[in-house]
Amino acid sequence: MATALVTGGTSGIGAAFARALAHRGYDLVLVARNPERLESTAAELRATGVTVDTLPADLSDRADVARVAERISDTRHPIDLLVNNAGFGVHARLTDEDTTELDLALEVMCRTVMVLGGAAGRTMRARGSGAIINVSSTAGLLAMGGYSATKAWVTTYSESLAVELRGTGVRVTALCPGWVRTEFHTRAGISTSSIPAALWIDVDRTVATALRASDRGKVITIPSKRFTVLMWFVRHLPRSAVRSISGAISSSRRKPAAESSATAPSEVGSTE
Repeated sequence: MATALVTGGTSGIGAAFARALAHRGYDLVLVARNPERLESTAAELRATGVTVDTLPADLSDRADVARVAERISDTRHPIDLLVNNAGFGVHARLTDEDTTELDLALEVMCRTVMVLGGAAGRTMRARGSGAIINVSSTAGLLAMGGYSATKAWVTTYSESLAVELRGTGVRVTALCPGWVRTEFHTRAGISTSSIPAALWIDVDRTVATALRASDRGKVITIPSKRFTVLMWFVRHLPRSAVRSISGAISSSRRKPAAESSATAPSEVGSTE
């Protein structure tokens, strides 16, 4: 029986990955900060007939990240698929004097992805098989502040890891969704009123796209033809035009200060 480890596996895209993988017959290791929510999610998934272990961890805490990496490296109970999904919205401006939120974003959405991806890559390479899915975002192709910067790193990291592991039997995929229907935006304090209905993507469809891409060894996947076409134009437009578009999107989505709540690390899938 294959086993998958999913970070941020109790809500949003992470929970959808857990459901889809359970349906495929994977045993699961779920990682998130909230032990009660972990157990509740695990109980629901166990009812489908798979084994579900929980690993409470704060992925902004390096000691906790090391514990998760140790689990991934355990050759007695191998992880066949790693889903690096945990993340959160970023409100802080790049020019803010207080860099606490940006530091946290780099820890959770860059360093943790690197550490866990490295542990999986080494262990799977020695075994000659395995897969890694890193949840990035189409925001990484734009220029919308700290979140875009972290997701640009995730996509490039995934490509670089795929190059390093080429020919080893280990597949690496960066999932780059657009606007996915989850609670991410509400919890991140992001206004969605200006986003056309046609641009929203179903979360289960997003995950199905990622798993098919991983099965085929595709390194970058963008769910839906709509976003694939849109991002083709983004890739080929002059960067000055991309910056103008990014500024317009950022302005339309930013809530007034009175409506926004402070952002904290969550178990929500990190996607726009």
